[in-house]
Amino acid sequence: MFAFSYREGLPRPPPLLAQPNIPFGYPVHGVEVMPLHTILIPGLQFEGPDAPVYEVTLTASLGTFNTLADVPDDIVQGRGQKQLIISTSSRELLKFILQHMTYTSTGYQHHKVDTVILTSKSSVAKFPVTIRHPVIPKLYDPGPEKKLRNLVTIATKTFLRPHKLKVLLQSIREYYPDVTVIVADDGKKPLEIKDDYVEYYTMPFGKGWFAGRNLAISQVTTKYVLWVDDDFVFNNKTKIEMLVDVLEKTELDVVGGSVMGNVFQFKLLLEQSEAVDCLHKRNGWFQRLDGFPHCVVTSGVVNFFLAHTERLLRVGFDPRLQRVAHSEFFIDGLGSLLVGSCTDVVVGHQPRSPSEDSELAAQEKTYSIYRTNTRAGVQFKLALHYFKNHLQCST
Repeated sequence: MFAFSYREGLPRPPPLLAQPNIPFGYPVHGVEVMPLHTILIPGLQFEGPDAPVYEVTLTASLGTFNTLADVPDDIVQGRGQKQLIISTSSRELLKFILQHMTYTSTGYQHHKVDTVILTSKSSVAKFPVTIRHPVIPKLYDPGPEKKLRNLVTIATKTFLRPHKLKVLLQSIREYYPDVTVIVADDGKKPLEIKDDYVEYYTMPFGKGWFAGRNLAISQVTTKYVLWVDDDFVFNNKTKIEMLVDVLEKTELDVVGGSVMGNVFQFKLLLEQSEAVDCLHKRNGWFQRLDGFPHCVVTSGVVNFFLAHTERLLRVGFDPRLQRVAHSEFFIDGLGSLLVGSCTDVVVGHQPRSPSEDSELAAQEKTYSIYRTNTRAGVQFKLALHYFKNHLQCST
C-alpha cells in the first residue's frame, strides 16, 4: 500500500480555487515548465489599494524566482531563491516587476505540480505550475497515395484452429488484398501460410490469450491496428476505412465495431475512497459521438476494434491472463484510453459447428478444454483484478 501510494502520488492535492476580492491577477491554470528550465510567469498583476510601500512575496517549493526587470537588490530580495520579496513605493514599478517575473524548475521532476503562493499583507493567492516534458510526437507516413495498408495492420491470435484462421485470412484477402496481417500462434505445430502479407509468429504451446495479443501487437509498425479473433470472417460491411475515419477525426483511442450485431458496449464506473476503490461495470454507453450518428462513447467494446497502436501498447495485455479475458484490458486502460463503438462496421462470425475432419475435431476438443475457465482460473483472475487495480469491490 505504501509503495503504491508513493508511486502514484497519493494523496492527490486538493483543487486550487481563486479567492474573491484579492489584489492579485494571476494564472489559475495552464502554467507549465520543462524540468530545469525557466519560463516567464504570465498574468501577474497587482490591483490592490494605494499604499506608502507595496510589499509582495512569492514562495515556491520546487522552483526559484527571478525578474527580468533591472532593479536594485533592496527592491527585489531573494533572486534565484524559493522565496522572493518585492518592496517598493512605486505602484508602476511593482507592476513592471511582476510582468517580468520568472520561474525556474530546480529539480529533474517528472510531471510534478508546484504551488506558487503570492502574499501581500493579509491577502494570499495560489496557483499551480506543472513541471513536465512535452510529449514527443510519433508520426506515421501514410505514403504518397495514402493507402490503407500504410495506416492499418490486422492482428489476431490463434490456437489449435487452423481451419478457422484459414477462413479468416481468405475473407480478409477478398476485401483487403495487401493489408498486412500479423498472426500469433501458440498451437502445437507451426502452420504453413502462403501469403506475402502475413507475418506469422509461433509461441510456446498454450502460452495464453493475452500473451499472444502482446506479441502480435508488438510487431505492428502502422499507426493503427485492427484486432480480430481467428474465427471472424470479413464481409461487405467490414469497412476498416470507416473506423479509420472515426479515429482520424476524433480524440478516441479505440473504436469497436459489431460482430454480427453484437457490440458488447459497457461502461466502467469507478467509485473512489480514501483507502481502496470500487469498480462498477454496466451495460451501455455514455454519449453519442459528434459527427458520427452510428457511434457512441463508452468504456469497453466487442473483440473487434481499431486502435492507435502506440496507445494500445502503453496499456498492454496482462500475460498472466491466459484463458478467458477481455474486459480486463479496458479496465487496465480506464483513465488513459478513450473508447468508442460504432454499429455500422460489421464483421461476421464463423459457424460453431464441429468439424467432420477427425484431426481438426480433436484440436477443437483440446481448444475447448483450454478455452473453458476453471474454478481455479476464475479465483486467480479475481484476486489479480482486485489487487492490481486496487479494488475492494467490483460489481
